[in-house]
Amino acid sequence: MSTEQEYNALDGVRRSALWELKKSPAHYLYAVMNPPKETPALAFGSASHKYILETDDFWNEYTLTPECDRRTKDGKAVWNQFQEELASSGKSPVSGSDYNTILMMNQAILDHPTASELLKTGQHEVTIQWTDPETGEPCKCRVDCLTEWNGQKYIVDYKTTTSCEDGHFERACRTYGYKLQAAMYAEGVFAQTFEQYGFAFVAQEKNPPYAVRVYFCDRGFLDEGRDLFRDLIRTYHKCKQAGIWPGYEDKELYGDE
Repeated sequence: MSTEQEYNALDGVRRSALWELKKSPAHYLYAVMNPPKETPALAFGSASHKYILETDDFWNEYTLTPECDRRTKDGKAVWNQFQEELASSGKSPVSGSDYNTILMMNQAILDHPTASELLKTGQHEVTIQWTDPETGEPCKCRVDCLTEWNGQKYIVDYKTTTSCEDGHFERACRTYGYKLQAAMYAEGVFAQTFEQYGFAFVAQEKNPPYAVRVYFCDRGFLDEGRDLFRDLIRTYHKCKQAGIWPGYEDKELYGDE
C-alpha cells in the first residue's frame, strides 16, 4: 500500500494521462505537465474513497474541521490554531457535513452484499508497476482492491456517479475511458502475479439514497480495452522516441509505419 503522493512520484505511464493521448499526444503532454488542481469536489472524492476502502486508516490521513464562526475573534483564533495543527500534522481536512455524507455512503455499500464483499475484503490501494513487453515503456496503476468473489479473483474499482440507472454508467465508461482502465489494470496485475483476474466496478450515486450497483466486465469489454491500450502505448512510445507530441492535425507524424 502506498499513499497517493508516493504513487504520483513513481515513474510510469498512468491510465488517466494515457486516456488524454486518445485525443492527441499534445493533450497527453499537457495533462502530464499540468496535473489537475485540488477542488472541493476532488477533495470530497478522495476522502470518501479513503473511508470506503480503508476505513480503519482514515483518521491517519484526515482530521475534522472545527465548527467556528471565523467572523468573530474567538472563531478566528480557533481556525488559526487548526490551520497550524493541520500544517504540522500533514493531514487533510474534512468537514463535519462531508463526513456525515461519507458515513451514509459507506453504510449503503455495507447494505449491498455483493458490493460490500467486493470492496471490504482483500488488499486495498495496491500499487502496480510493470514494463510493457512490446514497447519497453514503464507503466503503473493503483488498484482500489484485489479480492476474491465466488471463487474468482477480481480487480475491483470504486466509482461515484450521478446515476446508476440503465445505460448511464455505460455512457460514463465511454466518456472516461473505463474500458482502457480495466484492461490496463488487468495487464499490470497479470505482469506481477501471472494470474488472470476478472474486473468489476462498484458504482455509487453521489446523492441520497446513495444507491449502489455492481458491474462485472465481460471478456468483450476487456478485449476492447486491451486493443485500445495497445494502440495508445504504441503511440506514446513513438512520440517519446521522436520527441514530438503533435496535435489533431499532425497524426501522420506518429501513425503506423
